[in-house]
Amino acid sequence: MGETRQGRGAGPTQRQLRVGETIRRRLAEVLGKGEIHDPELDRLAITVSEVRASPDLRQATAYVLPLGGAGGEAALALLGRHRGALRRAVAASLGLKFAPDLRFVLDDAFDRAEAMRRLLDAPAVRADLARPRAGGGDDDG
Repeated sequence: MGETRQGRGAGPTQRQLRVGETIRRRLAEVLGKGEIHDPELDRLAITVSEVRASPDLRQATAYVLPLGGAGGEAALALLGRHRGALRRAVAASLGLKFAPDLRFVLDDAFDRAEAMRRLLDAPAVRADLARPRAGGGDDDG
């Protein structure tokens, strides 16, 4: 018959989205309040922009970015070093049978957005956008 919700091209389920958002909030709280006792980690202001949970909820990928964007690799190393403690801190708020294994990756969404902005501001693109369309009419109708 048809493909299941987990099939090819399907987006995340509501449960995956809910678990991901719960993890994101808790990670942001733990990092913001300095609940992991590491002076190096406490010095960093880390933004947790998104967390994506796997379909079986056994893994969660957290997209993070240090404030200002500098020192990303060092931040990933620190987060990786404290992965177990962060997992335990998150587990209590989830109410799941298993706490997901946490993975941390640098969020490049801001870089991609900036690249798109620069592309749209390029003189050749601006000139192309300002040029009247062939046919002179609306394409909406």
